[in-house]
Amino acid sequence: MWIATIANRDWPSRSGLSADRQRAELLAHLDTAVERRLNTVVLQVRPSADALWPSPHEPWAQCLTGVQGRDPGWDPLGTAVEEAHRRGLELHAWFNPYRVAHHTDPSRLAAGHPARRHPDWVLPYGGKLFYDPGRPEVRRFVQDAMLDAVRRYAVDAVHWDDYFYPYPVAGEEFPDDPAYERYGGDFPDKAAWRRNNIDLLVSETSARIRETREGVAFGVSPFGVWRNAATDPEGSDTRGGVQTYDDLHADTRKWIREGWIDHVIPQLYWHIGHEAVDYAKALPWWDAVVRGTGVGLYVGEALYKCGASGQPSAWQDAGELSRHLTLAGRYAAVGGHCFFSAKEVAADPLGAMTAVVRDHYPERGASAAPAP
Repeated sequence: MWIATIANRDWPSRSGLSADRQRAELLAHLDTAVERRLNTVVLQVRPSADALWPSPHEPWAQCLTGVQGRDPGWDPLGTAVEEAHRRGLELHAWFNPYRVAHHTDPSRLAAGHPARRHPDWVLPYGGKLFYDPGRPEVRRFVQDAMLDAVRRYAVDAVHWDDYFYPYPVAGEEFPDDPAYERYGGDFPDKAAWRRNNIDLLVSETSARIRETREGVAFGVSPFGVWRNAATDPEGSDTRGGVQTYDDLHADTRKWIREGWIDHVIPQLYWHIGHEAVDYAKALPWWDAVVRGTGVGLYVGEALYKCGASGQPSAWQDAGELSRHLTLAGRYAAVGGHCFFSAKEVAADPLGAMTAVVRDHYPERGASAAPAP
């Protein structure tokens, strides 16, 4: 299961809790994972260019104390690794490479924040701040910031979610012309240059993880549509509005084929029979992509949609998620599932998680991530 810390989504339940209360809540999530017969927790440790460990590169995360840069009085990542392993759980450290803030005012960042020291690294877009993926110095910095955690802690994997170049915002163009003019001359267009920037981030990080700590896996959890078949005959039989290759400039299929990642966790957050992106059609596409590559496939599941208001009737059915796992069992490449997210794993809306455990997890599975 994922444990999201951005905006205190799962943990801590709110910012400003005492260190003891934060620790107790974290351990409760780990205990819930054990109770649900899960084997891995994916903890978000770098939600917005800040850190859940004493990083020499970036300030303490705002989600802990409510003030970015304020020492929470303990080491959440160090504790999470130790306590997860004590329970027989893997701890995957989840980083967001380029997101800086959910606002566009650098003065609201912690004093001494790298984005304030290097204002040319940062671009506003869609009401948020992002590091510019087109700058080599930015790419090196975000790698250094993430790999510090790999060097210092016995994490079992590095995990990235679906955010590379930001999701498109209607009527806005990501303002990276200066970097493109400086570095993009060898590419046929800006899209190809952007994809290359993300390819470099992935391939370089992959190599550096192996150099930093032996046995640490590298996994990515992309949006569930690489490209639609209408765009590319090699794409999936879907009609998704977002295509990672075109919109986020993330060629996830290439990363699998090149062996840059050890496992992929596509976010297949649609129900079986969804009109545009049918879970039953997206799943076999991913199965085919990883087959024979040695890259592990785990399916990201939208537990958060179960019983949620405004969701289609399929998500009001306690058995929808269990049926996903039954269907996935027909595909040999699928090695497991990851549930978004910890709050719902505990709350068990509609009893959907109980059904999954009852139907599919008679006992806890072996470790999740394949050794690289």
